Amino acid sequence: MRDFLTALGLVLILEGVPYFLAPGRMRVWVVRIADLPERALRQTGLVLMLLGLLVVYLVRG
Repeated sequence: MRDFLTALGLVLILEGVPYFLAPGRMRVWVVRIADLPERALRQTGLVLMLLGLLVVYLVRG
């Protein structure tokens, strides 16, 4: 549970950095993402999940 909460905290930090450093650019990106077709969002989400799984596998063995 401790590792899970640590990972969650790191995700929140990494997700918050762009909004803190460049809020105007993030607003533009959010609008662009909202305009993407659902299929593109699903494919992007799948690729990101698989990359995350690969990173965890490589780090944790």
